Amino acid sequence: MLQSTAIIESPNLIHPSVQVWHNSHIRKEVSIGENTIIGSAVYIGPGVGIGKNCKIQNGAQIYDPAKIHDFVFVGPGVILTNDRNPRASTPEGEIKSTKEWEPVAVIIESGASIGAGAICVAPVRIGSWSMVAAGAVVTKDVPNFALVAGVPAKQIGWVGKFGYKLVPSGDEFICPKTKSRFKTSQSGLEEIR
Repeated sequence: MLQSTAIIESPNLIHPSVQVWHNSHIRKEVSIGENTIIGSAVYIGPGVGIGKNCKIQNGAQIYDPAKIHDFVFVGPGVILTNDRNPRASTPEGEIKSTKEWEPVAVIIESGASIGAGAICVAPVRIGSWSMVAAGAVVTKDVPNFALVAGVPAKQIGWVGKFGYKLVPSGDEFICPKTKSRFKTSQSGLEEIR
């Protein structure tokens, strides 16, 4: 379902099941996986990749070369940046062109959630099933299952796959909803099977 006010450049790889709402702008060479929902007034830059079963909420701005894996939630007004040294012009006063900078990516791994109004400053990786609190400014990589908040974002705990804050129990962490158990690993946390 594509609303008539959406602007979708071509070529692109948008699965037929994708929903794109009013006034969103999807640039060329974007790929979007099945069942993903793109809210109103969303901007998606050229070459961005978005996985399946994602929700990109109203007013999100996703600049290339961002990569969003499967099952990701991007809240309203989220911004994924792409320039380490933003300037409008060169020191000589000429408008800066694409030849004078190299875009860097925000990568959001599977299952992660980015809260409303958060800003992710590239280059940065948001780990699987992690959660970025509303209004946070992420300037460093976020481990898998980490809960981060603040400006700049700092880890304040761990979350499970259902988004509930995990409870410490000895050397493990327990999900209060599912009773799933987790342990620390090099990438953050991992579920104990």
